[in-house]
Amino acid sequence: MGSVFSLNTSRCGNRNQYEGSSNEKCKRRRITTYPEQSPRLIPSLPDEISLQILARVPRIYYPGLKLVSQSWREAISTTEIYNLRKELKTSEEWLFVLTRVDESLSWCALDPVSQKWQKLPPVPYDTIKDVSRKGLAILQKWNLFGSSVKIADAIRGWLGRGDALDKIPFCGCSVAAVNNCLYVLGGLSRGSALRCVWQYDPILNSWSEVCPMLTARAYCKAGVIDNKLYVVGGVSRCQGRLSPLQSAEVFDPETGEWSEVPSMPFSKAQVMPTAFLADILKPIATGLTTYRGKLYVPQSLYCWPFFVDAGGEIYDPKTKSWAEMPVGMGEGWPAKQAGTKLSAVVDDELYALDLSGSLDSAKLKVYDHQDDSWKVVSGEVPVTHDHNDAESPYLLASFLGKLHVIIGDTNGDIAVLQATTEKPVESCHSNTSVDGSSLSETSDATSSMSGSTWKVFASRRAESGELVSCQSLRI
Repeated sequence: MGSVFSLNTSRCGNRNQYEGSSNEKCKRRRITTYPEQSPRLIPSLPDEISLQILARVPRIYYPGLKLVSQSWREAISTTEIYNLRKELKTSEEWLFVLTRVDESLSWCALDPVSQKWQKLPPVPYDTIKDVSRKGLAILQKWNLFGSSVKIADAIRGWLGRGDALDKIPFCGCSVAAVNNCLYVLGGLSRGSALRCVWQYDPILNSWSEVCPMLTARAYCKAGVIDNKLYVVGGVSRCQGRLSPLQSAEVFDPETGEWSEVPSMPFSKAQVMPTAFLADILKPIATGLTTYRGKLYVPQSLYCWPFFVDAGGEIYDPKTKSWAEMPVGMGEGWPAKQAGTKLSAVVDDELYALDLSGSLDSAKLKVYDHQDDSWKVVSGEVPVTHDHNDAESPYLLASFLGKLHVIIGDTNGDIAVLQATTEKPVESCHSNTSVDGSSLSETSDATSSMSGSTWKVFASRRAESGELVSCQSLRI
């Protein structure tokens, strides 16, 4: 073996006998074959130590490290190094934002350390190409300040009084994050609801299709408790029309299977006369948040041309049962377009954004579970209302242990605002009688908190598009 190395060295090192081109070719041969001669990740170091070194490198550099050698690519593409990052507490929390540009969906991820954005590979889902910016009119074009004719046509179509749905392709998917992976669930394609579920693995930087849902649904609400993904409500196509769903199901990423969950009772909707309810009102889940170990699902009754808050219901996974949501929580939960009620939980506190005030600002509210009331913590959230066609003019996110508001404008710019929350300054609790009827509305106007409570944490210049959803993952 020693003679072989000596022979190779003499051939490569004798500059008098070989031309420059041959010498360069020999150098390249030595560089190319080096990984084969040294199987270790880093020469002269055990792989255990090498992995600890790689695990301490910021993840933003991993795409470049994969180009070093095949062994480095394999090491960085396995769960072992990411488990080690957790043990060493070097894992990083990234923010993932889903936008719709023209007729396609696009994911981008923010690395808070380097303040850089990375674009994710597209979901290999053919029917997503059929997405329309207009979307399903009843859920996306809802705007009380818009054209009454458009609203009327939208609701007639949603109630099955027209064939508009056959002409409106739309995605309507839902998004969730569990077990350090992103999930895109269901949606609409040419008016038909879908069961399919796609999973994004940040380690492999790729999408794969997993076990489909038990029920085809669009605009469903998703939440995670105890590392299990719950899906409730939504709409599905039935007898030529879209009907709201009361059913729910849960996905276990460990087994890769879905199982049924007791359906939402829609208890407040059931007190209405059956014929009147079936023809005029449609109960639907308008939000979901995981709060204090339970699923909180606000609900609404849609009645042309308005929607009416119908409180909500709470699911306890331990008892596998539903209970009615507290009156103050359900009636005071701020809603945005289409009655959708977004929220985020930070340090076990439930937050929501109220757009009922000025057109160029909003109020940040926090729920007080002891008083069953929503209280203002900031009256100057810089959001705009110039997104009449947008499904989500803004998004809420719990990221890095703080509350963030994500804003997109018509130019495609995305701004991530970070909040510094302080003590509440206003109560928005509705006084109620014993039977639950509203007696009076407490709305003591107060000035906003002194000083700025928001700062631009990150921004991105992108193609003109609309915000759809966001999630955070610790990788």
